[in-house]
Amino acid sequence: MSGASVAVIGGGVIGASVAYHLAQRGWRDVVVLDRGPAPGTGSTGRATGGFRAQYASAVNVRLSLLAREKLRRFEAETGMDPGYVACGYLWLAGSADELAELERAQRTQHDEGLTEAVMLGPSDVAAVNPAVSTSGVVGAAYCPTDGFIRPLSILEGYVRAARRLGVEFRWGVEVAGLRRRPDGRVSAVETGQGPLEVDAVVDAAGAWAAAVAAWAGVVLPVEPLRRQAATTTPCDLLPGTMPMTIWAGDGFHLRVRDGRVLILQPTPGVPDAPFDARVDPEWVDMVERAAHARVPVLRRATIDRAECWAGLYEMSPDKHAILGPPPECPNLFFANGSSGHGVMHAPALGQLLAEIISDAKASSMDATPLRYGRFAEGDLQPTSGVL
Repeated sequence: MSGASVAVIGGGVIGASVAYHLAQRGWRDVVVLDRGPAPGTGSTGRATGGFRAQYASAVNVRLSLLAREKLRRFEAETGMDPGYVACGYLWLAGSADELAELERAQRTQHDEGLTEAVMLGPSDVAAVNPAVSTSGVVGAAYCPTDGFIRPLSILEGYVRAARRLGVEFRWGVEVAGLRRRPDGRVSAVETGQGPLEVDAVVDAAGAWAAAVAAWAGVVLPVEPLRRQAATTTPCDLLPGTMPMTIWAGDGFHLRVRDGRVLILQPTPGVPDAPFDARVDPEWVDMVERAAHARVPVLRRATIDRAECWAGLYEMSPDKHAILGPPPECPNLFFANGSSGHGVMHAPALGQLLAEIISDAKASSMDATPLRYGRFAEGDLQPTSGVL
């Protein structure tokens, strides 16, 4: 390998978005390195494709609104339909505390401009999603402009558009280290095909981002967390336009995708590396029982156990993205730690990081709450056990 102005490590949807937005701003010799054999073989290909702006923190609401604006003009910009469909997100509260948390979050959402988000009573829930059992439901939060996207279509759109602007994608390349100069800046990326001299590096390695940062002597507080997804066999028991429906108490949620019902529920987990793609059959049994109780029509559905899958979230301590450089290595830029929100926020994160690399600060929105230094400063973003 010879040289590049910017090397992006990680060719998933965030890395591809960063590369595209850099090229759009005039950067040349941008190279994306990914150990996968082709686009979409990592975490992006395992994402379920939800999109929401209903968050409890202002910065995440702003990220979603910026991403939504970009998704609406994505096809005109890249030539690919991102699959954004506004079917809504419906959050169900089973207790007064859960309802109060949803109400607090909605006040933040309204303050940030998501005025279409509303609170619902139990009778309203039945109108929005008639398939759901409202037993035990005391209220809900609903936003009709939340919905669904197609992760692989967004990735393909950014890859194609970036290539048209001169970005080079190198698949099947194993990154083995970073070489630093005495002043602390990265000078080269070590790969299995030789060193690549660089002016800057973007760490977009997702769940594996901490290992990349460690090569530069930087501690990045991002850990992998395994999540599982169950799917039914093809069926027409629920409409494709059904909103993503989430029980706030335990995170059980479901949606329809490509004629199947996807059923998910987080379980207490620990960092998972190396990654195990196998799905726990006891977990499948658990979510199947929950689905039967909460959406009675699914008692007639069959779980397609061979098609269930697992993937990795990239978790940061406050469950918010990390965007920008660490002070000890100013030409190493992080774009990771989204904690399950990476695909939906990728359009915004790519644009913001391109602005930071180019101009030393983001101009599309205030991205300082996502800075690397917040952890040392004790200025973490507020998190919610519900949203």
